[in-house]
Amino acid sequence: MNDGYFEILESIASSEPTPGGGSVSALAIAHAHALALMVARLTSGREKWAQGHSAAESVISNSERGLVYSLKLAENDAKAFDDVMSAYRLPKASKEDTANRKEAIQRATIGAASAPLETASHACALLESLVALSEFGNLNALTDLAASAELAHTAVTVAAMNVKINLDSIDGPENVVLANELEKLTNISDGLVEQIRLTISGRLGW
Repeated sequence: MNDGYFEILESIASSEPTPGGGSVSALAIAHAHALALMVARLTSGREKWAQGHSAAESVISNSERGLVYSLKLAENDAKAFDDVMSAYRLPKASKEDTANRKEAIQRATIGAASAPLETASHACALLESLVALSEFGNLNALTDLAASAELAHTAVTVAAMNVKINLDSIDGPENVVLANELEKLTNISDGLVEQIRLTISGRLGW
């Protein structure tokens, strides 16, 4: 289990600014997808959980792709931050240099806000796919499904912080568009995780 995993943790723990919180939020979704796949596979094809077969197959289809994509999101987030740092290093010896540098910083900062926003959107899509499985999935694996949902919700929370910190440096209409989208995704995430929590608690008698 340690092969390769510790290297990722060490890269996060290093003094380098990337990968940082935005990438970690995407990695949290990767873990959420993995847990969702486990529960779905423990449900699919088992007669006792026949009611959950359709939900399980849907999760398997979505999360097999989502697991790969979440790792791409982690890479994208790190690259977006690196692009901002590169923009700040641009020359400012002349007025033209200064203007070009300012435009590059703004463009890169929008990218740095958009990357975690996409992570939040992906986490919401995962949460949506878990609703039916929480209702009909294998009862013996429901705490794993709960863990998947909580990880996805946490990913939205962490991604939101990374969007907001970049919004502080974005001027113009892009700021409003990104802020509105973030608010929408945060509300969706809060609603879905609460729905899943209530369903699982009810089925487990908690």
